[in-house]
Amino acid sequence: MSLPHRDEWNAAPGGFRRFEKTVRVGSGDAAWQRARADLLAWRVKTRSGFRVAPDAPPAVGGRHWLEAGIGPFVLREPVEVVALVDESDRVGYVYLALPGHPLEGEETFLITRRGDEVLFTLRSLSRPAPTWFWRFAYPAVRVVQVIVRTRYLSALRRGDIAAH
Repeated sequence: MSLPHRDEWNAAPGGFRRFEKTVRVGSGDAAWQRARADLLAWRVKTRSGFRVAPDAPPAVGGRHWLEAGIGPFVLREPVEVVALVDESDRVGYVYLALPGHPLEGEETFLITRRGDEVLFTLRSLSRPAPTWFWRFAYPAVRVVQVIVRTRYLSALRRGDIAAH
């Protein structure tokens, strides 16, 4: 739905919340190479408090567990990579939440290069997962979603490399 290889989206199905934000992560070749490598190594997720299993680069059809925990409690979110783009000025992937995830929908993680600027775009379409528990817990899930998105958007800015 969120088309990582294009700037526009497809129409969102009914009932989904749409989110999109773009942030600058650096400028120049070094920033591009770092951001590209970080994105394809799941560092947006790992720097935001998640573990990714298996620890393999995103590939279409690849299934992963995104794990986050507090103390002895671990939430395992199953996802499947459904789109991947790797071009000279754009790299990213989309994953779809699978049954067992607290949300239904997808997220896109996209790095683009516009001139010398390196930008990170986060897109998501989400709604509560269809199980009764996640529908009941949805208000808390939304709060966590806002916190996690903030972490995602700053994850690639760590160690920002500026062109000199």
